[in-house]
Amino acid sequence: MKIAISCESTCDLSRKLKELYDIKTVPFGVLLGDDLHYDGVDVTPSEIFNYVIKTGILPKTSAVNEFQYEEHFSKLLKEYDCVIHISIARQISSAIDNARKVAEKMKNVYIIDSLSLSTGIGLQAIYARELANQGLGVAEIIQKVYDRSNFVQASFVVNTLDYLYKGGRCSGLSHKLGKALKLKPQIIVDTAQFGAMVPGKKYLGKDEKVIKAYCADTIKLYPNMCKDHVFITHSQADEKMVKEAARALVEFGVPHDNIHITTAGATITSHCGPKTLGILYYNDANVSEKTKEQLKKERKAAKEKRKAEKKQKEAELKKEKKQKQSK
Repeated sequence: MKIAISCESTCDLSRKLKELYDIKTVPFGVLLGDDLHYDGVDVTPSEIFNYVIKTGILPKTSAVNEFQYEEHFSKLLKEYDCVIHISIARQISSAIDNARKVAEKMKNVYIIDSLSLSTGIGLQAIYARELANQGLGVAEIIQKVYDRSNFVQASFVVNTLDYLYKGGRCSGLSHKLGKALKLKPQIIVDTAQFGAMVPGKKYLGKDEKVIKAYCADTIKLYPNMCKDHVFITHSQADEKMVKEAARALVEFGVPHDNIHITTAGATITSHCGPKTLGILYYNDANVSEKTKEQLKKERKAAKEKRKAEKKQKEAELKKEKKQKQSK
């Protein structure tokens, strides 16, 4: 069976890696004023930064809509027998909801929530392709990718608070204080919270010093690094910053050839700003099967809890609506 591996442009994989692993992407929209562009197609991070400098306003990004997904999946099904689409975390974007609606109306299209963003998605797409190349069936690939998504370590250190503030992810007080102190915060994508972005450590100092400390802290916190594929993903970071991150990974034992350096696309760039840098990898080497099973149970329980909470909220809203109508 010929299997297509797909994700949104937010996977931030380089053209070389997409071609090497035969990974297909569908682009997010990026609005610069009234002009609609498509991530990875006709807008670059440099254009994003220039737009913000010129206008003082962040671009607006738009999730892939149902029409785009239908067109994308239909095109793939002409060449492949089925499609496995690994989507940006639902906690971050509504894109996956659109993808699922379309998949429900089509045959042989399967959607996986990556619980991640950027090359945290790309990492899973590469893993899915490797499994497909080994001859595994669709169901087994989906299950393995789904189970392993719990172990994706995706985090970044942001060089400026301006974009977080303009995007409503940082309060005015925190922005002023952080700017005065020149704080550079770490943002962690928490798979236990279904891909929610949570604050980590805060760093001070020169860029290279910050990257050195960030990498050391991340590796210490997530030491079970699978060294098959490790990403350094950045938004136009200085060469010295990238080299510092690469040096930290090599010192930890990652072979040079297994370090993938990629540039964040227009969508991710629009939210994080210039000189943001992250290291991303699977944190599941030397993890026992018992621990993996426990995490699967916890994730299932959390998912069921979310469903119950959603159902309860819907019931409360329905009750409230009836009460209003009876008055």
